[in-house]
Amino acid sequence: MERQVKRQYDTSRRRAAAQATRQAILDAATRLFVERGYAATTMAQLAECASVAVDTVYTVAGRKPALFLQLVESAISGTGDTVPAAERDYVREMRAEPDAARKLRRYARAVREMHARLAPLLRVARAGPPEVAEVWQSIARRRADNMRLLARDLAATGQLRHGLDLEEVADVIWATNSPEFYCLLVEDRGWPPERFERWLADGWCRLLLA
Repeated sequence: MERQVKRQYDTSRRRAAAQATRQAILDAATRLFVERGYAATTMAQLAECASVAVDTVYTVAGRKPALFLQLVESAISGTGDTVPAAERDYVREMRAEPDAARKLRRYARAVREMHARLAPLLRVARAGPPEVAEVWQSIARRRADNMRLLARDLAATGQLRHGLDLEEVADVIWATNSPEFYCLLVEDRGWPPERFERWLADGWCRLLLA
């Protein structure tokens, strides 16, 4: 029994140490990419900032494009890990909610919280090389697929405005929930994030619901 408990303790300790190392690498990458730029940041600098060996960075996070993707995934989930859309708390809440307006308001809050984390990475992507742009575009394509699922979920409530097809619903939400749109209004125009959330939810309800 004592040996089993010790093995479980050792396994938990190794898992915690591995997670701490990964988080240190992600934190270092975020800091350096934002401060110095993606192209100007070397893996050696990342390793030094995270207080790990260069080989550890490659083992844990991969090459720079894979590392940038992990930063984006972590910012989307808000957990430090990649979390599939269906497993995110706000998605589960939205699917359980029978009212379309409340679904959209819950999603607007999630978008506001998510994009506050994503905004610095968008600036990195804008100034980065094509490999970073491809990562960002792949996320945008995945977001478009997820909006089609949301459009079907909204349609199931029977509360969509008459005459709208599901592709139009998905496209409207996809275009307005982008990090770029958030940055235009919050960072460029100085809107408080809470105002953006309210405006987004109100706009969706007026455009899409009967």
